[in-house]
Order: sequence, then C-alpha cells, then structure tokens
Amino acid sequence: MLNISHNKLNRKVDLKEYRAMQKISHKRDYRFFNRLLMIFAGIVLIVLLLPWTQNISGKGYVTTLKPDHRPQTIQSPIPGKIEKWYVKEGDFVNKGDTILFISEIKNEYFDPNLLSRTEDQINAKSRAVNSYEEKVKALNLQIGALQNERRLKLEQANNKLLQSKLKVQSDSIDFEAAKTNISIAEKQYNRVSQLNKEGLKSLTDVEEKKLKLQETQAKLVSQQNKLLASKNEVINAEIEINRTVAAFTDKISKAQSDKFTAESSQYDTEAQVTKLKNQYTNYEYRSDLHYIRAPQSGFINKAIRAGVGETFKEGERLVGIMPSNYELAVETYVRPIDLPLIHLGEKVRVQFDGWPAIVFSGWPNVSYGTYGAKVVAIETFISDNGGYRILLAPDEEDHEWPTDIRVGSGAATIALLEDVPIWFELWRQLNGFPPNYYQPTNAVNTKTAKK
Repeated sequence: MLNISHNKLNRKVDLKEYRAMQKISHKRDYRFFNRLLMIFAGIVLIVLLLPWTQNISGKGYVTTLKPDHRPQTIQSPIPGKIEKWYVKEGDFVNKGDTILFISEIKNEYFDPNLLSRTEDQINAKSRAVNSYEEKVKALNLQIGALQNERRLKLEQANNKLLQSKLKVQSDSIDFEAAKTNISIAEKQYNRVSQLNKEGLKSLTDVEEKKLKLQETQAKLVSQQNKLLASKNEVINAEIEINRTVAAFTDKISKAQSDKFTAESSQYDTEAQVTKLKNQYTNYEYRSDLHYIRAPQSGFINKAIRAGVGETFKEGERLVGIMPSNYELAVETYVRPIDLPLIHLGEKVRVQFDGWPAIVFSGWPNVSYGTYGAKVVAIETFISDNGGYRILLAPDEEDHEWPTDIRVGSGAATIALLEDVPIWFELWRQLNGFPPNYYQPTNAVNTKTAKK
C-alpha cells in the first residue's frame, strides 16, 4: 500500500484486537534483535582491531635444491637401435651400472673390426713417417757430401788459377827479357853493320849478328805466345771455378728440393697419423657409448623407448631416472607486484598436498600442519606463467619436512610480512594496494657490511 490517503484506516480500526496481529506484534522482540546487532557490531569492531600478518600466498610444487638431484632423462649422444635391456622400471641402479645396450644404424660404423683396421692404418702411416725421416737423413748426408766435394773442387780450381796467374807472371818476365834481348841484338847488328861498312868488321860477323837477331825475334814471338797461352789458362781456370760452383749449386739445390719434398710428405703423413689417432679414439669412445650407463645412483622411473629393435636419433630420451639422494625444496611463483617484498633468507610457511593442515594465513601462530622454509633463490626474469620463480629450502630452525613427500607433489606457500590491523588489511585488499614495503633485518645488516 502506498498509504497516500488522508483517511487513515489504522485510526479507525485497532489492529491489536485481532488474534493474528497479536501473535506477530511483540515490542520486546525488537529490543532483543537490536541488542544482538549491537553485540555483533562490537565483536566486529574488536576483530577489526586485532593484528593481522600480511602475507603473500602462492602455489608451487616440491622439487630438489640442487639441479643434479632432480628427475632426469638419459639420452644417447649417438643414434642407434635398442638391443637389450638390463633393468626394469622401479629398479635401483648405482652410478655407472649398465641400463641398456644399443647397436649402430649408420653404415660407416657397421664393420666389427673397425678399431683394429684403423689401428693398422695408423701403423702403416707411422712406418711411412719413419721412411720419410730416413730419406731426409740420407738427403742431409748427400747435401753434406756435395758441399764438401764442392769445397775441395773449388780449392783445386783456385790452386790452378793461382798457378796460371804465376805462370802468366813468369811468361811476362820472359817476354820482357826477350824484348830486351831483341833490342840488344838489333843494336849489335846495327853496330856490326856500320863497322862492316867502315871495313872494320867482316861480312861473317854481320851475318852472325843478323842470325842472332832473327833468333832473338823468334824467341820474342815464342815468349809472346807463351804469355797469351798463360793468360788463356787463367781465363780457363776462372771459367772452371764458375762451372764448378754452378754444377754443385744445381746438385745441392736438387738434393735440398728432394729433402723439402720428403719433409713435406713427412709432415703430411704425420698429420694423417694424428687424424687417424683422433679417429681411432673417437671410434673407441663411440663403441663405449653402445652401453647406456646410469649417470648417478637412483631409481628407474620410466622406459621411454621400450621395444627391442626400436631405433632412435641422437639426443632422444630413452629412460627416466630419479636420484636416490636429494635435498627437498619447494618451487613457487609470486606476482611481479609482490616481488620487491621477497628477500633472500625470508621466512615462508609451506603446506604440502596430502598432509592435513589448518591454515590461518594472517595468524600463523594458530596454523597447524604447515612447515617452515626460507628463500634461497629468486629468479630475476619473469616466467611463462607471468610470475617470478622462488626457490625455498627447509628452515633448520623449524620442524623437519615430512620424509614421505615426493618430488613433483603440490605445495601452497605463505610468505609472512608485517603485522597490521585487520581493518587496514581489508582496506588494502579492497583498494588493490600491495602489502607494506619493508626491509628485513638481515638485508639491512648485509648492506651495512658491504659499506
């Protein structure tokens, strides 16, 4: 009813006279309800003034503290074919135990005597290197002999040249003496001829002097021929020296060329030997890779490639293994807005999936079933899920983590921050503000120590 009429029905009719109205109309009920509301409002006000621990919650899973303790898969660095399994899923293996045996699928490694034949090639090439070494030694001896012979030949030629030069000097002296004799003979002949004309000398004396003059002229020509012959011998000796030098230079150069060729072949063969040795080592190491061994002690989780005769490429996963000795940790993620609040050594509470727990995130003292942890690593680059990865390790000052939890199980984390009133926390949550920024005591001490 809108109750807009001026004729009020409740003024003319007393509703309290009716039985139904008497049953629903009691003024004392309103007083009780008002008191209840006031008590509730007081309780709410008290609760709003209670302290509340700000926290950052996250979801994660159980992992290991060290990377080499985490579950891993075993791959083969070479392609092959599975021939035999030595273990089954669930078996425990020690480090170095054989897990399976594989065979080759590439035709260049099919030869079962590949190692021995490669070793034969190495031995043959090594003998060739020795042969080249002996050839180089022989050529060195030949070069030494040629150099010694050249020295002796040059000494002989130089001696002959010196003899020729001395003979030239002797012949030149004889030639000068012959010229002197002919001058004397001419003077004697002229003087005798003059005396003959004056009648002082006979014609026989003139003829004797003339004959002697002719003999002297003949000796002069002979001495001149000898001198020219001696000079020619000097030239021949010089030519012989040059010819000897040229001949032995050609022989020594040819021997040195053969030596360098032998050394080049020796070095090339040594390089081939080194290459074959490298190849032999690779073959030997590759044959050892036919046995897939456990990289560390642990349990065989799953055979990824199971069938005998199944082929695979290099790098493909063959079997999974879980290390037997590991240190548990929890990997969780926080929002970028909460990342500045997380510091190394920060205390965190962890709730493991499957373990009963009563959690009051704002009142950690009354929580039950949570375990202590601390931050040991903070990722500096955002992950694919939009959060930053945080790694948590067990807190030595708190209770030990359960021994029955397994790597990969889920976990919920609560990072504890400042204590604030509940009304402040509600106001912060409604406005979407981040928790209060603060620096833990250990972070401040670290900065002071650095200064």
